[in-house]
Amino acid sequence: MKKKLNIGLVGYGFMGRTHSNAYRKVGNFFDLKYEPVLKAVCARNEQNAKAFADTWGYQSVETDWRKLVQRDDIDVIDICTPNNTHAEIALAAAAAGKMILCEKPLSMNGPEGLKMVKAIEKAGVPNMVWYNYRRVPAVTMAKQLIDEGRLGRIFHYRAKFLQDWTISADLPQGGQALWRLDIKAAGSGVTGDLLAHCIDTAVWLNGSLEKVSAMTETFIKERTHTLTGKVEKVGIDDACTFMGRFNNGSLATFESTRYARGHKALYTLEINGEHASIAWDLHDLHRLQYFDHRDQSNLRGWRSIHVTDGDHPYMGKWWVPGLQIGYEHTFVHQVADFVEALGKRKPAAPTFRDALETQYVCDSVLKSAKTGRWEKVPKSK
Repeated sequence: MKKKLNIGLVGYGFMGRTHSNAYRKVGNFFDLKYEPVLKAVCARNEQNAKAFADTWGYQSVETDWRKLVQRDDIDVIDICTPNNTHAEIALAAAAAGKMILCEKPLSMNGPEGLKMVKAIEKAGVPNMVWYNYRRVPAVTMAKQLIDEGRLGRIFHYRAKFLQDWTISADLPQGGQALWRLDIKAAGSGVTGDLLAHCIDTAVWLNGSLEKVSAMTETFIKERTHTLTGKVEKVGIDDACTFMGRFNNGSLATFESTRYARGHKALYTLEINGEHASIAWDLHDLHRLQYFDHRDQSNLRGWRSIHVTDGDHPYMGKWWVPGLQIGYEHTFVHQVADFVEALGKRKPAAPTFRDALETQYVCDSVLKSAKTGRWEKVPKSK
């Protein structure tokens, strides 16, 4: 019989939905020793929390996350709240001996993230951060090809994440829906929100970044704050571009913006090696583009690999070959990996310690944008 894994979710927004869906679906497709149970959801608005609980099947509701953390019937605290609350909740959950899953980015900045890592490691509780793009089958396959040495020496890594939803000067900042535009709640703009995804994937695929050189821009300098009703300075970065050098000597370029008209969530990456290159596009997430210079010359060219066969990462758990999956499945995969690691008493990546490395890169990027200099990335391990 499977053991119960009682989930306590803090926050019920977009990420709360994706996580809840993953907990509900994972047992239908993955044979695991633990069965996630939607035990409680916590939010300040009791009425909205109850509506969310009814929709997703949570057994109970809390309006104070401190009470949730102290409940004996909760095994896992899943943090889906704004960035400025991650640390306080995680520290309390670690002290209570709870397993912890936390939305990205890990923290508001590196020093805060380091405190979280130390507390987690001292408590010895299983932990993971929701960098879900690692679990796209095509991206996982790219990792396998790189680790097999098929690309050879890596020369270039380039990534971009483009959106367009904040272009209007009339859009306010702050509050429940727009906290990502409030520096006090988010810590940064596109750097921590979008580039953090790109950085985590890059470090996972290509190793640590040694140093970065960045520039940022805030195109609309003032916005009305939802909570105060006053026009206030905008503190986040609307756009960020940075160059980097990895420890393996390869060069990197990263770009992210919320001012790219026509793009809702364009995340792409390309890696160029001495033997082969790989490219991936979130808008066509089930395909991996692959070029191998060792192919016969008259047949050499980019090939499009449809990552849906049973021998591709994760796909043997889903449908018949040729039928693709989507964004929501990456969260199912992450839950599956966490639960499987739990059964083997092993850490599930990315851990808080792994995510701290991404936080340090973000900090270095923002520092470089201010100083105008190359900045070294602190070591997290």
